[in-house]
Amino acid sequence: MATLEQLKSALRDAAAFSSKEALTDRQYSDGFELFLQDPGLSNYDTFVVPQLSKSISDFTKTKHSISILEIGPGPKTMLGQLPVALRRKIKTYVAFEPNNIFAGKLEEYLRPKQEEDTPFPYMASKPIIIRLPFTADRDNPSESAVHGDKKFDIIIFCHSMYGMKPRRPFIEKAVDTLFKREGSSIIVFHRGENLSFDGLACCDTASCPTGRLCISDEDEEIDDFAAFIAGFTVQDYAIQQQWRNICRNLSHRKDADSRILTFSSPEIMIAFNASAAAVPELVSKVSSLNENRPIKNPEARHSHPAVILSPTDPVQVQECLKWASKHNLTLTVIGGSHSGQCIANNVVAIDMSAFSQTNIVRCHQDSSNATKSLIVAGAGCRAGEIIRIAKEAGLAVPLGARPSVGAGLWLQGGIGHLSRLYGLTCDAIAGAVLVEGSGQILCVGEVPHKHMDLPPEAIRREDEKELLWAIRGAGTNMGVLLYLVFKEYEARSFLVRNWTLSVSGELDLQSRMMQLSKTAKCLSRNASMDIYMFCDSEQLKLGVSSYEVVCARHSAGVTVQHASSLTITLREMLGREDSAAIADAVELFETEMYISGMHGGHGGGKTSSFKRCVFLRNLESAKIIDMLSAAMNARPTPMCYLHLLQGGGAIADTQPDATACGCRDWDYACVITGVWQRDEDGTNTARAATQWVYETVTQLLPMSNGVYGADLGPDPRDVILAAHAFGPNRQRLARLKHASDPHSVLAYACPLPKAPPTPKLIVLVTGIHGVGKDYCAEVWSAYLNREGHHARVSSISDFTKREYAEATGADFNMLLDNRSYKEEHRQALTAFFQQQVRDRPSLPEEIFMQVVHSRNPSDVLFITGMRDESPVATFSHLVPHSKLLEILVTNDTVNTSNHHTPDHTHLNIIGLPKETTEQEAKSLRILYLDPRLQQVSDMVRIIPDFPQPGVDFHDILGLTQQPRGLLQCTRLIIDRLCMANKPNAKKSAIVCCESSGFVFGSALAIQINLPLVLVREAGKLPPPVFSVMKQASYISSSKNSGTVERKVYEMSMNAITGNGLVIVVDDVLSSGETLLAMLQLLQEAEVPIEKIFVIVVAEFPVHGARKRLQDRGFGDVKIHSLLVFGCS
Repeated sequence: MATLEQLKSALRDAAAFSSKEALTDRQYSDGFELFLQDPGLSNYDTFVVPQLSKSISDFTKTKHSISILEIGPGPKTMLGQLPVALRRKIKTYVAFEPNNIFAGKLEEYLRPKQEEDTPFPYMASKPIIIRLPFTADRDNPSESAVHGDKKFDIIIFCHSMYGMKPRRPFIEKAVDTLFKREGSSIIVFHRGENLSFDGLACCDTASCPTGRLCISDEDEEIDDFAAFIAGFTVQDYAIQQQWRNICRNLSHRKDADSRILTFSSPEIMIAFNASAAAVPELVSKVSSLNENRPIKNPEARHSHPAVILSPTDPVQVQECLKWASKHNLTLTVIGGSHSGQCIANNVVAIDMSAFSQTNIVRCHQDSSNATKSLIVAGAGCRAGEIIRIAKEAGLAVPLGARPSVGAGLWLQGGIGHLSRLYGLTCDAIAGAVLVEGSGQILCVGEVPHKHMDLPPEAIRREDEKELLWAIRGAGTNMGVLLYLVFKEYEARSFLVRNWTLSVSGELDLQSRMMQLSKTAKCLSRNASMDIYMFCDSEQLKLGVSSYEVVCARHSAGVTVQHASSLTITLREMLGREDSAAIADAVELFETEMYISGMHGGHGGGKTSSFKRCVFLRNLESAKIIDMLSAAMNARPTPMCYLHLLQGGGAIADTQPDATACGCRDWDYACVITGVWQRDEDGTNTARAATQWVYETVTQLLPMSNGVYGADLGPDPRDVILAAHAFGPNRQRLARLKHASDPHSVLAYACPLPKAPPTPKLIVLVTGIHGVGKDYCAEVWSAYLNREGHHARVSSISDFTKREYAEATGADFNMLLDNRSYKEEHRQALTAFFQQQVRDRPSLPEEIFMQVVHSRNPSDVLFITGMRDESPVATFSHLVPHSKLLEILVTNDTVNTSNHHTPDHTHLNIIGLPKETTEQEAKSLRILYLDPRLQQVSDMVRIIPDFPQPGVDFHDILGLTQQPRGLLQCTRLIIDRLCMANKPNAKKSAIVCCESSGFVFGSALAIQINLPLVLVREAGKLPPPVFSVMKQASYISSSKNSGTVERKVYEMSMNAITGNGLVIVVDDVLSSGETLLAMLQLLQEAEVPIEKIFVIVVAEFPVHGARKRLQDRGFGDVKIHSLLVFGCS
């Protein structure tokens, strides 16, 4: 099945010597219509519209409205297929459409007869359609049609760059028309796999490698299609007939009788921001490569980076990361160049070749004064060179089985012939020096500074242990490596034997594979056995390689004639081996069967390959063997093969959560390798081999125990596989990725999920021992799950119990499940925890965050077992995106006077646990999971860098400018009042502070008919008044950085009468200074704390208002907030 680009080339070649005529508007329109067939299945539906939705959704998270310029939209803009919520935010739309037929249809679409049919219902002005081409000439008179100074938030080229060459000036012209603010972008959609912009740097990419286009096998439709693809028409009937034959011959049919012709139509999306032309700024600081650097991976080899840089010291690497972070751009990293993601189109690549030194550092251990060694390798080193240097010192590092691979493999696993003895390569990592996404140089773990040219600003982060954990298996996501420090191991030699067998049929294959699998399971960790499946002259072959580790200093007495028990077993099973050798760690590379024993050898550089790897257990399973056999039968080229590397041993000794590389429980790593001749790169043959690999992996995936992440990148087919790459560690990695690379500068590493959201609602279920906290939490969780919310229950004490069990030898499972056993250990357990806190004062916060992130994300998390005083005030700043509240469970027969005073900021006191119903869970759902809350949250505009850089201002007051915004807020406040207080509770007044509080307080006062008490700056209210001193709020202090601003606030003395509930209303709770002033005024007015009810529209817990109020004596005030935001 040919791609459209290949079809285009074939059609043009056939008409090379014929007269040609340009397509008329009508002919272009007829051809274009074929791309809109198959509603719901076309590339527009499956790729273009979802990508546009994502881009515009991301932009409108911080902007209330959006202006769009579209170049060549055709007869109907794809923006019309966006969700209506996004279309409502489009306030300005301008399009360049030179095709008169398209322009006419577009105008009809955008200006329908019925106003309710308009695709953009909230347009600020009529859409503008310019019937001219968009040119790269900055003095083009067509500019006057959009007014010379008109700027846009989003500019779209949707399949409209085909005649624009060179492409760079068109993007530069578009940049001139782009708003220079965060989120503004130029989005290009293009049919094909590569598109170069001559040194411009893109900020985002996406691809649809499996796109398809289908047409009917009808002469008239083929004629329209062929002319559109070729870009011209021909009058010669013979050429027309030839074009029809070409289309039919290069297409794919599902079966011989099919009347549908299918073509491959891969698609890409490339996005640029206002810094697209910023590459020279970086090149002026870091040298670039003037010649094409040899690249091993065929996909990367044919990509076109914006530039390849060659930093020579850590500071220059820092410059690269700082530049990318500053401009919101991305980078790739070249180590050994085996990865398909080391180079990406229109992305700056960093070549780490200059960091190629390997050094052995002798260290002293404190305990015994024994000498150990650390092996320090630069990020540009190759495995073969490190092994050679280590071998000369009598040492070894388990670095895999490919001499030319670089740091990308070591950081993401590393499987080799020493793995069963020493573990994966990443397990041998003792320390590292890297540059994180912001440009900060970090030292992690054991870092001997000798041989490292580190600047003085290199630091160690507080979460250094977590970062080292992540580097061991997912290091390419955490930063750009400068140096890696390996543990030492004793050098070893290997006794290697190879067998090659012809397989006579399916039964023979099953029999031999079952025998080999059973034999492999009995091997000691000093031995391993690899299996190959390949074909030679259409004959299926089975290759077997045995590796027996020999201590290097004892290897002199070992010869190939030495027959071990493994050798005897394999000879009985397979016959005499074809070859045998004793090899050290360097020589071992040449013994690999794929290098010299298959197809004349794959090691000569004449072939290209594509690989993916899955982990398998129970290789003797008939189902797995049948799948492997079927894969070999379906191979698209003669040289494709399967390589099975044995696991177990030290690999499985490491617990899945001990390193980021969490896939440990497997018998064999199955490497599926598609191979083709080097001169076939980019052809159908190469594409077929790649697709074969993906199809084979997909078939094996349900039978697998994980996927190897080292090969995976942003290809959507890889994203599916990456979900199986890190075992139980993906969510933890996602959080660390967000911390180390918040702007996704390193966007081309193995895909990770976005940082997992904390639950919308976290409920701390507290109470003294034995009142039924766990019972209540389980009842409420079950109810919410039935109602369609994802709820879960976790006990915070489980983490302490686990550590206590490990330290004392107690039975962890009995501590969880056996009440009497738990009671026996309660005092000791409490003392253990208290000692831990004395040693690590931050331990309660650490455990709390572990509980929040310990499992899969949920809407609601109930946490039991908490003993902290005022937990909401203590922990709310740690989960700023979540609503945190406490429910105290009591029993009427239990005296709670000796129990800690609960945090009354969010309090419901439940009666007898035996009488607990689902009413409390219903209240939680109504109060905190109401979909109207999300609707109001979506109305809040976020303005970055206002009122100063680094502040994301949330325009809460702007809710009043939204249709029904103020009304919706007021109704939600009333619901909260009704649910959180007794139905007939008497209310005295509403108190609010100038000026934003007046808006929300007034609306509430009108609705519930209460007097409004105003708190104002000194001198604005007539006497007599109460007065208090107020410090500046968070936003006010941001405007006056470095100064402490104090104001006097006043409230009329006689404003509050009666002894009813006083409702305090404000727009925001951030630092808490404004609320503190109002509470102090109410205290002056002798309003009891239990009569005060605070409700704010939005809370920003990160600024610690609740803790501040707690410290100032107002911890028992009931405070409610409608919305919670993580920053301001």
